[in-house]
Order: sequence, then structure tokens, then C-alpha cells
Amino acid sequence: MTLPDWMVTLVATASFFCFLFLCVRHRRKVQVLCRKVFSNIMARTEKPLFRIAYTLYTKTRLGYLYYKRQMRKAREQYPAGHSTSQPMEFNGIKIIPIPVLSDNYSYLVIDTASSVAVVVDPADPQKVQVVKAFVIFQAVLEEEGVTLEAILCTHKHWDHSGGNKGLKRIHSSCRVYGNAADSIPGLTHPLSHKDSVTVGRLHFKALFTPGHTVGHMIYLLDGRTVDAPSSLFSGDLVFLSGCGRTFEGSSTTMLSSLDTVASLSDETLLWPGHEYAEDNLLFAAEVEPRNAARENKSQWVLLQRAEKLCTCPSTIGEEKQYNPFLRSQSEELHVALGVQQLQDEDWTQFRARVLEELRKRKDLFNRR
Repeated sequence: MTLPDWMVTLVATASFFCFLFLCVRHRRKVQVLCRKVFSNIMARTEKPLFRIAYTLYTKTRLGYLYYKRQMRKAREQYPAGHSTSQPMEFNGIKIIPIPVLSDNYSYLVIDTASSVAVVVDPADPQKVQVVKAFVIFQAVLEEEGVTLEAILCTHKHWDHSGGNKGLKRIHSSCRVYGNAADSIPGLTHPLSHKDSVTVGRLHFKALFTPGHTVGHMIYLLDGRTVDAPSSLFSGDLVFLSGCGRTFEGSSTTMLSSLDTVASLSDETLLWPGHEYAEDNLLFAAEVEPRNAARENKSQWVLLQRAEKLCTCPSTIGEEKQYNPFLRSQSEELHVALGVQQLQDEDWTQFRARVLEELRKRKDLFNRR
């Protein structure tokens, strides 16, 4: 039985106040219990309890407080970041992956000719400021440093949007872009599908890709203007050998969004929102153990992660070879999953069902 939205909101609000009361009375016990319960609930998107927990995370202050706590813990555990990343520069455009929280990536994108910059998904404004200083001194930019002109936010989840307002306070003229349907914190410039954002020589196209959230967007940096490959900042839609969970949509919606990614040129660089490469490739090995492209990528990723090195970017062409979530049309994958197209099932419905089966198996894999 599906609960109506008003009931979910009512229960979530009541739960929030009960939680606050318990936190005051039994702080330590509640913290341990909540970590276990929250992890189990968030792994089961089809359950009513998940909807309540998800509503608390996305629509109440409890979600923000949880994010702040995770940020403090990550700063203590990974003072230098969870991974070591290297800037990538081509013809005056520099992309710097910024490791934040326990496995997130924000990205600083700089037009070195004009010293203007864009940040994608600033979860931790402190880290962005630290990296900004690094860029000033190491790249020998103008004495006043790079000017942060825009924030591109893929979606509302705190681990991608939590630094928006903090950076906006520091850089008052900075514009915050995102989709209005997602209630992006600090949003100043709402975007629709295929809208353009230009900062210096940085030309981005926003692509509407719902599924993970109702207003999820990805950003394509056009490399043609500087004779370089284009770059896709994919948020929680696509990771190296994986994809985000469908929190706010159907498998058909998610399939359409994944097809948007697959339609891009094979040379496009993929910059995902999380460092999930090792686990994702282990799952892909279970699904398609004989996939040679996946095996080659796995060996490289293992070497990278042994040194805590960043695994991005990959390319769209690579992902279409080994990422099972971008291979729903593959006959080899259908055989591996043991699924067949039904007589009265059209091709899109069948591929959406393949995606559902993959997600089901991936969620079970994650809970082992």
C-alpha cells in the first residue's frame, strides 16, 4: 500500500520532533541506534519507512544536521581528503577534483586566461576555499586569485549542495544554478533542459536527467572551443561502472536519463559525484564475469585505489563497454541476468525491467 504524500509528511514531521526529544534524553544510545537503522532503511527504497527517512533527510532540518555531522567526521578522518587527485588541464581550462566527505567529489573548473572559475556540487565550502588557494599559488594565476562566478548544482541532496550558501556568503556575486524542481539551497538561476551557462571561455549545457531526484541535472562542458574533449559532470546519475539509485522516479525515467548520457560522444570525459569505482566494478564482475573491458579497468582501478588515488575521469566510450547500467540494450547482459523480452513487451519497457533487475541485484550486493 502506498502512503499519500500528506501522511508521509505528517509522520516525518512527528518523527523529527520525537527524534529531537530522544536525542536530548539519550544522546549516545540514539546516535548508535540511528546509524544502524538509517543505513538499513535507506537501502530499501520500496519500503514506507524509507519514504519517511528520505523525507526527513530532504525536507527537514534533520537532514542538514546529519550532513553537518558527516562533514565534521570526514574532516577528522580525512584531513587531506579521502583521495589524492591531480588537476587536468587542456588549452587553458583546468579541472580539479576536490575530495569531500567520505567519498564525494566536487569540481573546480577554471578558465586560466581570465582567472574565473565555476564549482560543481560544493558539499564542503572549506575544502573549496583550500583548493582555491592551492590554485592561486600553484598555477601562478593573477595576484587577486580566481574569481568564483558560478556554482553548478546537480541536485538537492546535502552532500552535493550543502556548501552553496556558505560559498555564496563569501562570493556575494556568485550565481547558483540548478533545477527549480529540486529545491536547491541558495538557487539564484533556475535551469531547464539544454539551457546554457557561460563563464569566461567555459561553456556548459545543462541536461535534465530526473530519476535519482525529481530535478537532477548534469552539466556538459563544451571542449570544442579550446580543441579539447568535452567533460560531463554527472552528479549522482552515472558513476564509474555504476549509477545512482532511483529515489524520485521510475525505472523508465532513469533509463531515459541514462540514455541521455549514452548519446554523448565516446570521447567525453566523465567526472562523477562519488568515488565508487572499486565496489561498482566488483558488482559488474558478478554480472558479467567475462567482460574483458571491465577486467582491464578493474586492474587499473585496484592500482589507483591501493594508493588512494582518484579514479576519475573515465570516458563515455569506456563506460558503455563495462558499466552494466549503460548496457541495458546488450544481449550479453540479458543472457548474464537470465532475462528475456516478453511477447507483449516493447523494447523500452524491457530495458527498464533490465535496469530494475540490475538495481535489485546491486542493492543486495551492497548489503552483504
